[in-house]
Amino acid sequence: MQFAPLAEQLRPKSFPEFIGQSHLVGENGIITKLIASQNLPSLIFWGPPGSGKTTLAHLIAQKLDAEFIALSAVTAKLEEVRRVVAEAAERQKLYSRKTILFIDEIHRFNKAQQDAFLPHVEKGTIILIGATTENPSFEVIGPLLSRCRVLVLNELSTSELDEIINRTLVAIKRTATDEAREFLRDAANGDARKLITTLEVAQSVSKKKLLKLPDIEQAFQKKHLLYDTGGEEHYNTISAFIKSMRASQPDAALYYLARMVAAGEDPLFIARRMVVFASEDVGMAQPTALVVANEVFRACETIGYPECAINLAHGVVYLATAKKDRRAYDGLRAAQQDVSEYGNLPVPLHIRNAPTKLMKELGYNEGYEKYTDKDLLPTRLKGKKYFLHSSATKEPFK
Repeated sequence: MQFAPLAEQLRPKSFPEFIGQSHLVGENGIITKLIASQNLPSLIFWGPPGSGKTTLAHLIAQKLDAEFIALSAVTAKLEEVRRVVAEAAERQKLYSRKTILFIDEIHRFNKAQQDAFLPHVEKGTIILIGATTENPSFEVIGPLLSRCRVLVLNELSTSELDEIINRTLVAIKRTATDEAREFLRDAANGDARKLITTLEVAQSVSKKKLLKLPDIEQAFQKKHLLYDTGGEEHYNTISAFIKSMRASQPDAALYYLARMVAAGEDPLFIARRMVVFASEDVGMAQPTALVVANEVFRACETIGYPECAINLAHGVVYLATAKKDRRAYDGLRAAQQDVSEYGNLPVPLHIRNAPTKLMKELGYNEGYEKYTDKDLLPTRLKGKKYFLHSSATKEPFK
């Protein structure tokens, strides 16, 4: 006889049992109001793993007395989706009953697969609820996104995780020390499912009534970092990494570097961003930064993990503690803006190339001086300053 996993057994059966996301399911929450209106649009749930996306979809269907069909984008085929939609149309026609089609990890569907939902969402044949851990702006096609309401689910708080721990311990008839609870909360990383599964494993490997830290550590084995090299957390972490170096905070920069290394990020991706940073942010304040960053990149190419993490750390500390000067970068962006606005403005005649007699007769290169104080910009931009000589450098970390 097979039993459902504990996380499935403990899935809330009603909204009062649901823990977290009060901004969505509280008295004034958007989901509460949409259910009350009986006019639920298609939705995209965006939130971290174990934050309650699947459970919320279940509870909404139950509250609306709608047929609930759950598919995973990892395994579902387009034919299966078409079959569900056809059945939903028949159900609506014969019984006037709505169908909620829940697609877990909807970001894993490609563009063509996502396109298939458009007419059915538009007609209201199905109410689509897609769940994703990735930023929908990047992972869900625009036409589908415009037909859905995006709702953001937050990572569960410490008090909410404590509540889930208490509920789970009661279910498995165990207690736990404060030390074990603290480790479990930290290791779960806001993921309720991971927390419950860890306690389920701890129950199996330890026959003791009181679960202690070693029991939880053994059950958990290893903390799993939330990081997808093509997803939202990837961009969050690299953004924090760059901004920490920009703020001349080597400790923060090293922390975010360590997170990327632990998650298996491509060292060349990190090194490339450092090369860009060396010119964009350090720039003229310390021109040798570009040399150092390039050497770090070459070292990563040559050595690879795990040792090249040391090269990365060396470069990160150098860049973070260097003075900062963005004048070259800002000047480029300002010049690009004028190119975009004014197009190809005529180059002044006296600095044009004159390889032919006709060009010389037309005044090309006439009056050119090798070393001159004359403004060489096009007439429309005379006097324009892109590289500002007053430097706004930041002192290095001390």
